[in-house]
This record gives sequence, C-alpha cells and structure tokens, in this order.
Amino acid sequence: MPDAQASSGAARTVRLVLADDHEVVRAGLRLLLDAEPGFEVVAEAGDVEGAVRYTRGHKPDVLVLDLNMPGSLTSIDAIPQIAEASPATRVVILTMQDDPAFARSALQAGAIGYVLKEAADDELIAAIHRAADGEPYLNPRLGAALASLGADTHADMLSEREVEVLRLIALGHTNAEIAGQLHLSVRTVEAHRAHIQRKLGRTTRAELVRYALDRGLVD
Repeated sequence: MPDAQASSGAARTVRLVLADDHEVVRAGLRLLLDAEPGFEVVAEAGDVEGAVRYTRGHKPDVLVLDLNMPGSLTSIDAIPQIAEASPATRVVILTMQDDPAFARSALQAGAIGYVLKEAADDELIAAIHRAADGEPYLNPRLGAALASLGADTHADMLSEREVEVLRLIALGHTNAEIAGQLHLSVRTVEAHRAHIQRKLGRTTRAELVRYALDRGLVD
C-alpha cells in the first residue's frame, strides 16, 4: 500500500524575497522564516531598487517589504511597479509604522498584508501564508483603527489599478478589452481580477458589478 504522505504529493513551497535595509533585522527575520516548513527565502534586498530587481528576477510568491527603506523610490511607490513586473507576487509590508494612514496607503498601492515589526514573531508567518493563498492580512489593531474611522477596509485594500480594473469589469468589458484600455497584458489583467475577487470575497461578475454600483464606481 503506498505511503499516504507520498501519495498526497509534495507540500507547496512558498518562495520569498525579504527586503529590509537593516542587516541585523534581515538576519533575525531570515531565522524566523527559515524555521517555517515550506518557506524558501530566494533573495534578500537592502533597498527599494533591490526589492524590485529581485522580485522581477525571481518571481517569488511573496515579497516581505519594509515600509521605510533608502532608494530613489519609496516602498509604497514601488508596489505598483512590483505588481507590473511580477503580477503573481503578493506584497506583505513589515514596518514599525502603526499609523492607520500608512496602512491604508500601502493597501491602496497594492499590498495584500500589513504587519507591525513589534508583532512579527506572532503575525508574520500567518500573514505570509494568507498572502500566498491570496488572502489579505491586516494587523488587528490597525484593522480596528481603520474601522473606527469609518473606512471600508475591503475597499482600502484595492490599489488604484485594481479599482480601474473593477470599474471596467462592472461596465461589461472583457479582460482583453481592459488590457487594451489600460495598456496591460491580458495576464496582468487576469491577475488583478483574481486579486480583486480574493480581497473583496466576491467571485462572480454579478457580485463585482453590485459592489462597484454600491460604491459609486459606475453610474
């Protein structure tokens, strides 16, 4: 009789790029991530340009990105570039910034997760697992703060590009038509659509159209 574990197939490996400008912090995070079964850190970066370059080259499942790093780009400005270079890569922000405004900006730029460094030991592994599955993760305290401000945390998790794609979906355009209008590849549009569906918890076109109508994205 075949071994049950062997017959179930090999466990999935989550490939990671780790970006933080402090070498000591990266070393500590590397120890944490290397100890998690199924995680593989394929590259480390010490600045924003390195994070973009290694993501483009390695196409990881998840990029763990420090919010404040040196470079000609800010981390938030780099997130849309990362999405264009590697649409399947999910970005998890790891930061000391506990202001809800920073979390909102990062999520709107396209990050799928936001973890505070003070809670990294407890939350980072879970956030990466969720990101790899296409599920958003927001530090609970920040999520509560955003909710108390009356923010729609689901909407805040959509990047500007994803809002554009959602609006065009609601207007009845096909993926190919959206790609043409936004000067993207069809594959990138498909990735944006999948991210939108996961972030909003809506899987059908009708549900996406209703969401867009309820929030005034289309007339």
